[in-house]
Amino acid sequence: MKSKVKTLWELFSIFFKIGICTFGGGYAMLPLLERELSEKRDWTSSNELLDYFAIGQSTPGIIAINVATFIGHKRAGTLGGIVATAGMVCPSVIIITIIAKFISNFSEIAWVSRALTGINVSVAALLTHSVLSFAKKSVKNILGFCLFVISFILIFAFGVGTIWIILGSAILGVVLAGIRGELNEVEKK
Repeated sequence: MKSKVKTLWELFSIFFKIGICTFGGGYAMLPLLERELSEKRDWTSSNELLDYFAIGQSTPGIIAINVATFIGHKRAGTLGGIVATAGMVCPSVIIITIIAKFISNFSEIAWVSRALTGINVSVAALLTHSVLSFAKKSVKNILGFCLFVISFILIFAFGVGTIWIILGSAILGVVLAGIRGELNEVEKK
Protein backbone atom coordinates (compact mmCIF):
# COMPACT_ATOMS: atom_id res chain seq x y z
CA MET A 1 0.00 0.00 0.00
CA LYS A 2 2.84 2.37 0.91
CA SER A 3 4.48 1.70 -2.45
CA LYS A 4 1.26 2.53 -4.32
CA VAL A 5 0.84 5.80 -2.40
CA LYS A 6 4.49 6.67 -3.09
CA THR A 7 4.00 5.98 -6.82
CA LEU A 8 0.84 8.11 -6.91
CA TRP A 9 2.55 10.95 -5.06
CA GLU A 10 5.51 10.76 -7.43
CA LEU A 11 3.17 10.89 -10.45
CA PHE A 12 1.28 13.87 -9.03
CA SER A 13 4.40 15.82 -8.05
CA ILE A 14 6.29 15.24 -11.32
CA PHE A 15 3.32 16.23 -13.45
CA PHE A 16 2.58 19.18 -11.16
CA LYS A 17 6.15 20.37 -11.76
CA ILE A 18 5.71 19.92 -15.52
CA GLY A 19 2.28 21.60 -15.36
CA ILE A 20 3.82 24.75 -13.89
CA CYS A 21 5.57 25.22 -17.25
CA THR A 22 2.35 25.35 -19.28
CA PHE A 23 3.18 28.59 -21.05
CA GLY A 24 2.70 27.84 -24.71
CA GLY A 25 0.51 24.81 -24.18
CA GLY A 26 1.19 21.16 -24.83
CA TYR A 27 3.71 21.49 -27.63
CA ALA A 28 5.94 23.75 -25.60
CA MET A 29 6.00 21.08 -22.89
CA LEU A 30 7.10 18.26 -25.20
CA PRO A 31 10.85 18.74 -24.59
CA LEU A 32 10.22 18.93 -20.85
CA LEU A 33 8.06 15.78 -20.95
CA GLU A 34 10.76 13.94 -22.86
CA ARG A 35 13.51 15.04 -20.48
CA GLU A 36 11.52 14.22 -17.33
CA LEU A 37 9.84 10.99 -18.45
CA SER A 38 12.31 9.37 -20.85
CA GLU A 39 15.73 10.68 -19.92
CA LYS A 40 15.56 11.30 -16.15
CA ARG A 41 13.10 8.66 -14.99
CA ASP A 42 13.05 6.06 -17.76
CA TRP A 43 9.27 5.76 -17.35
CA THR A 44 8.90 5.44 -21.10
CA SER A 45 11.12 5.19 -24.17
CA SER A 46 11.46 8.09 -26.60
CA ASN A 47 9.64 6.07 -29.25
CA GLU A 48 6.78 5.21 -26.91
CA LEU A 49 6.55 8.86 -25.86
CA LEU A 50 6.41 9.83 -29.53
CA ASP A 51 3.47 7.43 -29.92
CA TYR A 52 1.79 9.06 -26.92
CA PHE A 53 2.32 12.48 -28.52
CA ALA A 54 0.75 11.26 -31.76
CA ILE A 55 -2.23 9.69 -29.98
CA GLY A 56 -2.54 12.69 -27.64
CA GLN A 57 -2.60 15.03 -30.64
CA SER A 58 -5.30 13.07 -32.45
CA THR A 59 -7.60 12.70 -29.44
CA PRO A 60 -9.68 15.42 -27.75
CA GLY A 61 -7.91 17.50 -25.15
CA ILE A 62 -4.54 19.03 -24.55
CA ILE A 63 -1.64 16.88 -25.73
CA ALA A 64 0.39 17.20 -22.50
CA ILE A 65 -2.59 16.27 -20.35
CA ASN A 66 -3.31 13.27 -22.58
CA VAL A 67 0.32 12.17 -22.26
CA ALA A 68 0.11 12.57 -18.46
CA THR A 69 -2.96 10.33 -18.46
CA PHE A 70 -1.21 7.67 -20.58
CA ILE A 71 1.94 7.67 -18.44
CA GLY A 72 -0.03 7.69 -15.19
CA HIS A 73 -2.12 4.74 -16.39
CA LYS A 74 1.01 2.87 -17.47
CA ARG A 75 2.65 3.39 -14.06
CA ALA A 76 -0.32 2.87 -11.72
CA GLY A 77 -3.48 1.94 -13.63
CA THR A 78 -6.62 4.04 -13.82
CA LEU A 79 -5.96 5.80 -10.51
CA GLY A 80 -2.45 6.64 -11.73
CA GLY A 81 -3.93 8.19 -14.87
CA ILE A 82 -6.30 10.29 -12.81
CA VAL A 83 -3.58 11.40 -10.38
CA ALA A 84 -1.07 12.29 -13.13
CA THR A 85 -3.75 14.25 -14.99
CA ALA A 86 -4.69 16.09 -11.78
CA GLY A 87 -1.02 16.92 -11.22
CA MET A 88 -0.75 18.37 -14.72
CA VAL A 89 -3.95 20.42 -14.43
CA CYS A 90 -3.61 21.76 -10.86
CA PRO A 91 -0.99 24.48 -11.51
CA SER A 92 -3.11 26.01 -14.28
CA VAL A 93 -6.26 25.92 -12.16
CA ILE A 94 -4.43 27.57 -9.26
CA ILE A 95 -2.84 30.29 -11.42
CA ILE A 96 -6.04 31.06 -13.35
CA THR A 97 -8.05 31.20 -10.12
CA ILE A 98 -5.58 33.64 -8.54
CA ILE A 99 -5.55 35.83 -11.63
CA ALA A 100 -9.35 35.82 -11.85
CA LYS A 101 -9.77 36.54 -8.14
CA PHE A 102 -7.24 39.29 -7.57
CA ILE A 103 -6.36 40.99 -10.80
CA SER A 104 -8.85 42.69 -13.06
CA ASN A 105 -7.71 43.55 -16.58
CA PHE A 106 -4.63 41.37 -16.08
CA SER A 107 -3.39 41.64 -19.66
CA GLU A 108 -3.62 45.45 -19.62
CA ILE A 109 -0.98 45.77 -16.89
CA ALA A 110 2.17 47.03 -18.64
CA TRP A 111 4.67 44.67 -17.00
CA VAL A 112 2.37 41.68 -17.55
CA SER A 113 2.00 42.59 -21.22
CA ARG A 114 5.79 42.85 -21.62
CA ALA A 115 6.33 39.58 -19.76
CA LEU A 116 3.82 37.80 -22.00
CA THR A 117 5.56 39.19 -25.09
CA GLY A 118 8.86 37.75 -23.85
CA ILE A 119 7.21 34.45 -22.98
CA ASN A 120 5.69 34.25 -26.48
CA VAL A 121 9.15 34.52 -28.05
CA SER A 122 10.48 31.77 -25.78
CA VAL A 123 7.47 29.59 -26.54
CA ALA A 124 8.09 30.02 -30.27
CA ALA A 125 11.64 28.72 -29.73
CA LEU A 126 10.34 25.78 -27.67
CA LEU A 127 7.76 24.94 -30.33
CA THR A 128 10.40 25.07 -33.06
CA HIS A 129 12.60 22.73 -31.03
CA SER A 130 9.67 20.35 -30.48
CA VAL A 131 8.73 20.28 -34.15
CA LEU A 132 12.31 19.65 -35.29
CA SER A 133 12.85 16.97 -32.64
CA PHE A 134 9.54 15.30 -33.47
CA ALA A 135 10.29 15.41 -37.22
CA LYS A 136 13.77 13.89 -36.75
CA LYS A 137 12.30 10.94 -34.87
CA SER A 138 9.22 10.49 -37.08
CA VAL A 139 10.49 11.02 -40.62
CA LYS A 140 12.61 7.90 -41.16
CA ASN A 141 12.55 7.40 -44.93
CA ILE A 142 11.70 9.06 -48.24
CA LEU A 143 8.04 8.05 -47.96
CA GLY A 144 7.80 9.68 -44.53
CA PHE A 145 9.48 12.81 -45.86
CA CYS A 146 7.02 12.96 -48.80
CA LEU A 147 4.07 12.51 -46.44
CA PHE A 148 5.49 15.27 -44.21
CA VAL A 149 5.85 17.71 -47.14
CA ILE A 150 2.42 16.86 -48.61
CA SER A 151 0.75 17.25 -45.21
CA PHE A 152 2.48 20.58 -44.64
CA ILE A 153 1.34 21.87 -48.04
CA LEU A 154 -2.23 20.62 -47.58
CA ILE A 155 -2.51 22.30 -44.17
CA PHE A 156 -0.79 25.61 -44.86
CA ALA A 157 -1.44 26.21 -48.56
CA PHE A 158 -4.91 24.70 -48.92
CA GLY A 159 -6.29 24.96 -45.39
CA VAL A 160 -7.12 21.24 -45.10
CA GLY A 161 -8.20 20.41 -41.54
CA THR A 162 -5.69 18.50 -39.45
CA ILE A 163 -8.22 15.78 -38.67
CA TRP A 164 -8.32 14.90 -42.39
CA ILE A 165 -4.52 14.83 -42.52
CA ILE A 166 -4.39 12.52 -39.49
CA LEU A 167 -7.10 10.21 -40.83
CA GLY A 168 -5.56 10.13 -44.31
CA SER A 169 -2.11 9.40 -42.89
CA ALA A 170 -3.47 6.62 -40.68
CA ILE A 171 -5.28 5.01 -43.61
CA LEU A 172 -2.19 5.34 -45.81
CA GLY A 173 -0.06 3.77 -43.07
CA VAL A 174 -2.41 0.80 -42.72
CA VAL A 175 -2.64 0.30 -46.50
CA LEU A 176 1.14 0.47 -46.95
CA ALA A 177 1.73 -1.88 -44.02
CA GLY A 178 -0.81 -4.29 -45.54
CA ILE A 179 0.93 -4.14 -48.90
CA ARG A 180 4.29 -4.82 -47.28
CA GLY A 181 2.85 -7.67 -45.20
CA GLU A 182 3.71 -5.94 -41.92
CA LEU A 183 0.18 -6.31 -40.55
CA ASN A 184 0.43 -10.11 -40.57
CA GLU A 185 3.70 -9.93 -38.64
CA VAL A 186 2.15 -7.67 -35.98
CA GLU A 187 -0.93 -9.88 -35.66
CA LYS A 188 1.26 -13.00 -35.16
CA LYS A 189 3.06 -11.40 -32.20
